[in-house]
Amino acid sequence: VQLQASGGGLVQAGGSLSLSCAVSGLPSVEYYVIGWFRQAPGKPREGISCISSSGGSVDLTDSMKGRYTISRDNAKNTVDLQMNSLKPEDTAVYYCAAALSVGRLRGHNAAYWGQGTQVTVSS
Repeated sequence: VQLQASGGGLVQAGGSLSLSCAVSGLPSVEYYVIGWFRQAPGKPREGISCISSSGGSVDLTDSMKGRYTISRDNAKNTVDLQMNSLKPEDTAVYYCAAALSVGRLRGHNAAYWGQGTQVTVSS
């Protein structure tokens, strides 16, 4: 099972970035909720949002509310996170993860984690 996060990079404050999580080798992937998390230096990991195969999404934090859109392509087994109006405090390593329930993602108790992609927002 592999969750490959990509799309990170350096962006100026106020800019946008789109991250993508490609899921491969996961049996019955349609039963899994896929979520995005981030971890800034010196801070605990924070959940951002997650989405089911039916397209229902749940916010896992208020800190980015209104500034992102999560989407899922079941045919490609990808989950994208479009982030807008980025701030320097959004600088972090962003991870995607898969779990069988939203509750498990809220508890950071994912079955599978990706390797992370660095997002750096300059002021």
